[in-house]
Amino acid sequence: MRAARIHNFGPPDVIVIDDLPRPIPAQGQLLVRVAAAGVGPWDALIREHKSVVNTPLPLILGADLSGVVEEVGPGVLDFKVGDPVYGANNPNFCGAYTDYALAFANMVARKPAGLTDVEAASVPVVAVTAWQMLFDYAQAKAGQTVLIHGGAGSVGAYAVQLASRADLRVIATASAADASFVQSLGAGRVLDYRGTKFEDEISAVDIVIDTVGGDIRERSVKVLKPGGILVSVVSPFPKTPDALGVRAAFFIVAVTTVRLNALAELFDQRKLAPSVGTVLPLEQVRTAHEMLAGAPHKRGKIVLAVAAAV
Repeated sequence: MRAARIHNFGPPDVIVIDDLPRPIPAQGQLLVRVAAAGVGPWDALIREHKSVVNTPLPLILGADLSGVVEEVGPGVLDFKVGDPVYGANNPNFCGAYTDYALAFANMVARKPAGLTDVEAASVPVVAVTAWQMLFDYAQAKAGQTVLIHGGAGSVGAYAVQLASRADLRVIATASAADASFVQSLGAGRVLDYRGTKFEDEISAVDIVIDTVGGDIRERSVKVLKPGGILVSVVSPFPKTPDALGVRAAFFIVAVTTVRLNALAELFDQRKLAPSVGTVLPLEQVRTAHEMLAGAPHKRGKIVLAVAAAV
């Protein structure tokens, strides 16, 4: 089988396509015949050896996948051969850029019926991240005001949709060119992050969703109301903002069957829409990683079409 691996950490050109034997699922695992694999910033962090997860070399890159169950490992009762699934491989966020991937059964779910394999592969890590930010950490409730930084990004776009459908008042930051797109997702107000200082425009926010980091995060503390919370997936906070009467949380996403099932229900009810950007074949995985580094690409999640038919 083909597998996009790295034998050394470094730039995109360290990725090679190797020919490997098909793996055998162990206890609690599935062997998935991969149709498509998502490409995300965490893949680049792992490739560059900058990730908080530490996986020995060589390793197959990729965390998001969609495909069909090829083989069921011992102890797996909820899936059978032939089930269409989507999800993530493992807590180390690797192993999806290949024809046949091992995935823990408690990190995948049945694919939403209305999504193609490419669409489904674009969902798991980013959509679950948005879900956890809003509902697990911020404990968002109807009527609250949420500021979502990076509203046009992969995580931000899902956060806008989920917050809007949960009846929150949604304010987002984005470029002027992306403003209409973010509004179409459900944002009531979009602030141009290039031309506007958001802290001069808004205040008394219940929740800040930070997908950008840097000084954006530090400035965001000022717009929170007392008792409000800032949730980030960019990096841990160097100091707690508790002295200002607000809270902060940083976490690493946990993709689970339960969360994927909840998202699948929303997709099937047409309450969520995927955002797929550039789609490339597995052989162009280096190009995909160059896009992560800033090379031009379409707005939305970059996806590798692994199977020829997708």
